[in-house]
Amino acid sequence: MTLSIGQVAKLAGITVRTLHHYDEIALLTPSTRTTAGYRRYTDHDLLRLQQILLYRELGFPLDDIAGILDHPHTDELTHLQRQHDLLTRKAERLHQVITNVERAIQAQTLHIPLTPEERLAIFGDFRPEDHQAEVQRRWGHTAAYAQSQSRVATYTEADWRRLTAEAAAINDDLLAARRAGRPADSPEVMEIAERHRAHITRWFYDCTPEMHRCLGDLYATDPRFTATYDALAPGLAAYYRQAIHANARR
Repeated sequence: MTLSIGQVAKLAGITVRTLHHYDEIALLTPSTRTTAGYRRYTDHDLLRLQQILLYRELGFPLDDIAGILDHPHTDELTHLQRQHDLLTRKAERLHQVITNVERAIQAQTLHIPLTPEERLAIFGDFRPEDHQAEVQRRWGHTAAYAQSQSRVATYTEADWRRLTAEAAAINDDLLAARRAGRPADSPEVMEIAERHRAHITRWFYDCTPEMHRCLGDLYATDPRFTATYDALAPGLAAYYRQAIHANARR
């Protein structure tokens, strides 16, 4: 069975024009054509398209993708193993971005007393002060904001490194629980949520169960948080919210 170019475009979530371009540059040439000259794609063509789209997602230029796919000593398993490694590295980077964004929103880290070198080592290219206007608008009037500001003003680079490692460990355990199929309201996952609440209380402000519930809502309703969490595992933001709510109820 073969598919038309329109069917393939719809199936892959790309445009017909993109498929035309791939054919023009000999990156993906359909195996057959009808007597009228219309392109028809086979299962083999769809497999190659899948590999192309995966490499594109990883940021490879089309010329490089062609060279990778046409290498004579590379089979499908090799491609999958390479893509798995690259996607794992990308997920680790996204995981770090999650930690950075959480620190900015939760801790209101607007005036961090670190040198530029220390800031670069801890935050990378993430700039917490870019969130200053939003943080002040949403939480500037609260006691939690004042308490957090007072605490973070005293933190050293070593403090920030300990904070970061602790936050990353919590997120690692959450992701592992989600991948293992643990229910969000199971004791193990609620304990992860409780560790998160204790982390906030220890480093930033006294986070009550009700305040923590509001943070859980933020993760599932703010598109920035939702997209970042779900990039690691589909539905992770909603899963975290459920765990936090369940922990707040008990």
